[in-house]
Amino acid sequence: MEWLTGPFEVTFVQRALWGGMLVSAICALAGTWVVLRGMAFLGDAMSHGLLPGVALAALFGGNLLLGALLSAAVMTAGVTALGRNPRLSQDTGIGLLFVGMLSLGVIIVSRSQSFAVDLTGFLFGDVLAVREQDLVLLGVALLLALAVSVLGHRAFLALAFDSRKAQTLGLRPRLAHAVLLGLLALAIVASFHIVGTLLVLGLLIAPPAAALPWARSVRGVMALAALLGVTATFGGLLLSWHLSTAAGATVSALAVSLFFLSHLASALRHRRRARLLGAHATATD
Repeated sequence: MEWLTGPFEVTFVQRALWGGMLVSAICALAGTWVVLRGMAFLGDAMSHGLLPGVALAALFGGNLLLGALLSAAVMTAGVTALGRNPRLSQDTGIGLLFVGMLSLGVIIVSRSQSFAVDLTGFLFGDVLAVREQDLVLLGVALLLALAVSVLGHRAFLALAFDSRKAQTLGLRPRLAHAVLLGLLALAIVASFHIVGTLLVLGLLIAPPAAALPWARSVRGVMALAALLGVTATFGGLLLSWHLSTAAGATVSALAVSLFFLSHLASALRHRRRARLLGAHATATD
């Protein structure tokens, strides 16, 4: 039992666990819609698009979270505006914003004396450096994400399956899409300093995707995704402690592993069910 509980007797690992749990819940709320709507590329672009704001904040000694929020707002506004241009595909607009924001960020960071350190921290995060004030901010972010998810659930659901029907029902799909982008930006901003922008998609996409074969409703996917995210956080921190590996990367890798295990188990379940149905049909004949 010491092997299992020992690492979590250390204060900074406890804070890392709580931070990872809060991030898992936030990512479950936003990531479910990302998976249902096939918005993984947008999530990747938005996470990397935070770099200019974070770089400016680091360069001038400002708050990194506020810098990330600024960049997230610019990315959200840019994606929303370009999405209304019928002559430009959404993927093209997202790709251009992605490259433009990332390039600008690298240019700004290159002016810093600690280029490598700043960029490494931005890309990979540092879950073991979570502070008590970070936990408070993550708690506030979770409450905000929960409120947006509850109030916008009906509109998000209609938008995910049929945007034209959402328009017919008077649910204002464009506004719903903009709010959904805001929810995605909130999840990424809240998570990037924990696991970094390169790894945030692990918690944003892998747990909801792993939950899909087993849940019967969108809320069920969210709940199971949060549970899987917490499992990945606990297991990742435990493994990183004993194996001396990067904590954030281990958490994300475990989340992705849970996705593959989930879909393997689902495939075996369907194969077994098919065999049972075939045997039953043969016996009936």
